Amino acid sequence: MSSDTSKARSDWIDRSESAGGVERIEAFFHGNAYSMHRHDTYAIGLTLAGVQCFHYRNSLRHSLPGQVMVLHPDEAHDGQAGTNEGFRYQMVYVQPTAIQAVLGGRPLPFVEGGVTDDPRLFDATRTALCQLHEHAEPLERDDALAALALALDGAAGAQPARRSADFGAARAAREYLDASCTHAVTLDELAAVSGQDRWNLSRDFRTFYGTSPYRYLVMRRLEAARALMLRGVALAETAAAAGFADQSHMTRHFRHAYGIPPARWLAMMGARRAG
Repeated sequence: MSSDTSKARSDWIDRSESAGGVERIEAFFHGNAYSMHRHDTYAIGLTLAGVQCFHYRNSLRHSLPGQVMVLHPDEAHDGQAGTNEGFRYQMVYVQPTAIQAVLGGRPLPFVEGGVTDDPRLFDATRTALCQLHEHAEPLERDDALAALALALDGAAGAQPARRSADFGAARAAREYLDASCTHAVTLDELAAVSGQDRWNLSRDFRTFYGTSPYRYLVMRRLEAARALMLRGVALAETAAAAGFADQSHMTRHFRHAYGIPPARWLAMMGARRAG
């Protein structure tokens, strides 16, 4: 077997698709990965390892870990490894209509050069790659899309649109989340109780409460979970009662919020009380 054949056989692609038609891939390639082609979607992603090279708008671009690739709809590009070690990356493909729904009539964002170091877009892309999966809650998906669209707009150099934020609508949505945190909530539900358009509401909620509706929901669930844990409820039962899909779902969010897993937190709380 030739070395080229061996390398080709070690290349792989893992693909999934979430509700709303957002496609997500993770892949590893040696050598030439793709010939010139184009999508009618945004392709937004992260190089996880190695150097990813691609021709885009008549120039050769290089993407390294820590940077974000943003390929505009209908722009031709290819893909190849920049070193002999190959490259690994994750990408989401998002319809322009989904971005436009959040931006509400603003021009579609264009990130010059196809690669950016913008930290807000990096964080939004990394979150979207985690949250835009087939088992995500509807509010979780909408939250990731809103954050991605707004960060994309900012990375493209757009100035924030001046508009009056609606505190009453945001407060109504927050109160609904407080009362409903243990079950799945959709952005459409929040729009109905607040009387505001779903994407305007999503932006206004961030303005007044410093976080997204889904993140707020998760933190209320975690508060409920900590109270249950301190009462001696088993972790699996706690996860279900607090509104998480299962114990691993709760653990992932707990670690993200507090930096340690729930079992360790509970043990440390017990040690503190004993001391």
